[in-house]
Amino acid sequence: MKSFQLSFFAILFTCVHVFAQPKADESYTLLKPDRVFDGQQMHAGWWVLVNGNSIRAVGDSSSIFKPPAAKVINLKGMTLMPGMIEGHSHLFLHPYDETSWDDQVLKESRAERTARAVVHAKATLLAGFTTTRDLGTEGAGYDDVGLKAAIEKGIIPGPRMLVATRAIVATGSYGPKALVNEADILKGAEEADGVDGITHAVRSQIGHGADIVKIYVDYRWGLNETAEPTFTLEELKTAVEVAHSSGRIVAVHSGTTEGMRRAILAGVNTIEHGDGGTPELFAMMKEKGIALCPTISATEAIATYHGWKKGVDADPAGVKQKHYIFTEAMKAGVTICMGGDVGVFSHGDNAREMLLMAEYGMKPIDVLRSATSVNAQVFGLKRLGNIKTWYLADLVAVEGDPSEDIKAVKMVKMVIKDGIIYTN
Repeated sequence: MKSFQLSFFAILFTCVHVFAQPKADESYTLLKPDRVFDGQQMHAGWWVLVNGNSIRAVGDSSSIFKPPAAKVINLKGMTLMPGMIEGHSHLFLHPYDETSWDDQVLKESRAERTARAVVHAKATLLAGFTTTRDLGTEGAGYDDVGLKAAIEKGIIPGPRMLVATRAIVATGSYGPKALVNEADILKGAEEADGVDGITHAVRSQIGHGADIVKIYVDYRWGLNETAEPTFTLEELKTAVEVAHSSGRIVAVHSGTTEGMRRAILAGVNTIEHGDGGTPELFAMMKEKGIALCPTISATEAIATYHGWKKGVDADPAGVKQKHYIFTEAMKAGVTICMGGDVGVFSHGDNAREMLLMAEYGMKPIDVLRSATSVNAQVFGLKRLGNIKTWYLADLVAVEGDPSEDIKAVKMVKMVIKDGIIYTN
């Protein structure tokens, strides 16, 4: 894969190296697709003018002035849309049917896991996801901060990253767990206890570079490994207060009704998974402006790893529950973020979640909004998620019209991030 400075791009898939930044008066490129999804609506006959790393004009073709030196890229039959935003990823994980989570954490070296993350970052970008919210390294420490820096410096290709570093769990709740009680083994997240302990963990992770605070408000640590709440409401309220005072949002893993209730009362920003959701809880989320990231793909992927054959076998309980909570959240008007928990399944297949959201009942145009403008708003990403004048030139061209057939989002023909085109 090679990257191309947009202003010198003449033939879409020619393999060349990155050229130096051109002069300002020569750096315009006019993109001429059949239609533009601007993050809100689909517009036929619109064009987009890019200069350097920003969008300078967008609108009906008759309203766009073409600078004399501008390069023109014709995108016949294609839709141009904002670079998509992955709401829930783990770049340091790979599919569990390849290697179990425990073995990845305990048996793969940090060097191997970082090497994999580099490959995963490239795959994510080329799939049209120019930004990703990475919610925990799962035992790889603060290496996501270094990965993010390498991408920002242009050392490796990858999406813009919002990182959560180690994530926070209650002591004794998370894995891996040793059969010998006295063994002190690596954990997949940072353990914390009490108001003082969780305050320290939040501040420490922020100090190490976390853009987001990720907390596990419940986990499978109850009797017979049932999922039960971990932190008390007081602990969660403290964590949220500390994170918010630094200008950071709080994302929580939750699969139980009581865990969700405490998280909502604590004032978190996003709830990941949400399998314990009820109409009452979704009404509370709507009232408080808390978004849901349902991670449908992870649930279905894990079911297949356990032998479920979709379309052949009856849906397992977990899949049925995901259908229920997704439907109830939409009924309640809860803001739904697009995020599949990629890493449980293959990086680069991020759009799998979008297809499932449509299959589960969301209109394709709303799925597109969820993966662009909605995620940008929820995650506080300014100048991203929309195609507007002076927004950053993070764009993706796909074959066909995804507002009519959502599967088109997997037919990526061109990716632009920060004004630079990436292609195989």
